[in-house]
Amino acid sequence: MEPVRLQKFLSEQGICSRRRAEEFIIAGKVTVNGKPAKLGDKITEKDKVCINGEQIRRKNQEKAYIMLHKPRGFITTLSDERGRKTIIDLLGDINERLYPIGRLDKDSEGLLLLTNDGDFAQKIIHPRADIFKTYRVTVTGFVDENILDKLRNGITIGGAITKQSKIEIESQSPGRTVLIIKISEGRNRQIRKMCESVNLDVKRLKRTHIGKLALGMLPPGAHKPLTDKDLSQIFK
Repeated sequence: MEPVRLQKFLSEQGICSRRRAEEFIIAGKVTVNGKPAKLGDKITEKDKVCINGEQIRRKNQEKAYIMLHKPRGFITTLSDERGRKTIIDLLGDINERLYPIGRLDKDSEGLLLLTNDGDFAQKIIHPRADIFKTYRVTVTGFVDENILDKLRNGITIGGAITKQSKIEIESQSPGRTVLIIKISEGRNRQIRKMCESVNLDVKRLKRTHIGKLALGMLPPGAHKPLTDKDLSQIFK
C-alpha cells in the first residue's frame, strides 16, 4: 500500500465521506498509532488507525452504488441520538456500510444516492463538478416572471450569492404553483431559503434527477442498485 491521505483511506473503507473524515480529524476523534491525527497525514498498511478509540479494520470492499427514494419524515444520516427515523431504517437488506452523497432535509423527499466509494462521491459533491440537481417544488401563491428572475439570477444566503439556477413553472392554480428548479450547488436547505427570500412558502419539495439520472417510478422508501449505465447518466 502506497502512502494515502488519511481522509481518503477512511472513505475507501466505507467509514464516512472525505469531508466527514476531515471533520472527525479536526475534532480530534482520529488517531494514528495512538497519536492524534492531523489534516494532511498519510498512512500505509503498517499504521493503526482508530476513530473514538476503535481500530479501523482494513478490508478490500466491493464498490456499491444505490438509489434510494427518500420519503418525507426521514433524516439523511445513518444514526440519530434523538431517535428520529433515518435512511438506514430503509436499508435493512443492505450489508455494506454505505453513506449518502449529499442530503435531503427531513421534510424533503426524492432521489438520494448512497455509496462506499469515496472518490465517486467526491466527484459529485465537489463544487467544480457543476452537476445540476432537479427538484419539483410546490409553493403557495402566484409566481410571476419578476420572482422567477430573482431566483434564477442568484439569492444571497449566508452572505454569499447562489449560482444561477434554471427555473420553470410546471403548473399554476389559485394559491398554488409547481416549479421545476435546477441547481448545481448543495447548500443547506438552499431551495427552501431561496423561496423564502421571495416570500414563497414551500409545501412540498422532491428531488427528481441528479444530472440526467432520474428517480423514475421507484416507490417511496424503496432502493435499487445502480448500473454502469445509470452512473454515467449523472455526469451527462
